[in-house]
Amino acid sequence: MHPSTPSQNTSNPALLRLGIVLFFSLLLLTPSVFADNTSDLDYPLDPQYDLPLDELRSFAEVYERIKQAYVHEVDDRELLESAIKGMLSGLDPHSAYLAPEAFKDLRESTQGEFGGLGIEIGIEEGYIKVISPIDDTPASRAGLQPHDLIIRINDTPTREMSVDKAMETMRGEPGTQIELTIQRETVNQPFNVILERALIRITSVKEKMLETGFGYLRISQFQNRSGNEVQKALNRLVKENQAPLEGLILDLRNNPGGVLQAAADVVDVFLDSGLIVYTRGRLPDTQMRFEANAGDSLNGAPLVVLINGGSASASEIVAGALQDHQRALIMGTASFGKGSVQTILPLNNDRAIKMTTALYYTPNGRSIQAEGIQPDIEVGNASITLLETTQTTKEADLDGHINNESKVLKDKKTTTQRNTEEDYPLNEALNLLRGLVIFKNRH
Repeated sequence: MHPSTPSQNTSNPALLRLGIVLFFSLLLLTPSVFADNTSDLDYPLDPQYDLPLDELRSFAEVYERIKQAYVHEVDDRELLESAIKGMLSGLDPHSAYLAPEAFKDLRESTQGEFGGLGIEIGIEEGYIKVISPIDDTPASRAGLQPHDLIIRINDTPTREMSVDKAMETMRGEPGTQIELTIQRETVNQPFNVILERALIRITSVKEKMLETGFGYLRISQFQNRSGNEVQKALNRLVKENQAPLEGLILDLRNNPGGVLQAAADVVDVFLDSGLIVYTRGRLPDTQMRFEANAGDSLNGAPLVVLINGGSASASEIVAGALQDHQRALIMGTASFGKGSVQTILPLNNDRAIKMTTALYYTPNGRSIQAEGIQPDIEVGNASITLLETTQTTKEADLDGHINNESKVLKDKKTTTQRNTEEDYPLNEALNLLRGLVIFKNRH
């Protein structure tokens, strides 16, 4: 609501706004803080924007009451940082104010090395929620699972705790211990897990041959170099196979996402042309389109992508693009459903804000936000149990039978065979891949 006094009813909105901003800054901020913050704004303030004066007066009044009456004296900077954190955390679960340490941690994580537990978290019903543990980290080794709720960190309840605060609390010197209290849907009572912090060095891409002709590629997190690493891993698989691959399994399960450009780079490895993903936001800089370059590194060989509830953000971009282009069959369970893009806006003094600036869409125009990617073939986690069968007599059991000289008997299963049998979705993906190759060869 605007004041109606003639002195404030100026015909110059920019001058009016400047006066209000100066008044408000003098009321609330020290001059150095105000000057430092305004000098680093990435987006210029719109002089036509009308400030909500009543709300600003309320803010100023609350600020003054806290300064005068709170039980302990509160530092101006601390109070203002808390206000900034509140503004951002109230927008959505992924927008946050990054203090210097948090900003440093974020930059390190996109480069593939950081300290902590190796866990991606969000918020659900006021509690800290595990989105995904990252491979080969203390969190994954402790058995933390997507959708676990962290209800206490050491002796501190996490109810209404911000993601930023939770991350700050869980980080620490490598070798030190931390206790998390976990509430899991499949377990009646909360239970405690003790983890030892470590320096997390993530190899985001791993590969192996499952059997002759069939490769396996695992991406644990999308980092700046993930597209390059995927191409190199494919080259190693082809070299080991001594021939082009007949099919590939791309495993994105429990991959919490990462860099948007990296997701586009990975999709580009498997597409020959076409749209990969596009984003929509309010500002021109948030309107982006990513197109594939010529050249499918698999040469059209069948591709199966594994996803689950821990596959989020950049993982969903990859799965959605390959699904829309009918370049891959998606197998597993529905993904997490994070379809928003966060932009890091650096501020002064090594601080930054992480703010949701756009939503992304698959090539067919699907928004994944709060929906996720639905697999083409749904396969949940399970274990394979061999059923006992009635003993029957075969030709090979008869005395004096003629041996088949071309038959090679193997007494022991290979490591890869054991791995696929222990991992039911992977085993099903391999069976599907074999079938796709047979079908392709017949046509």
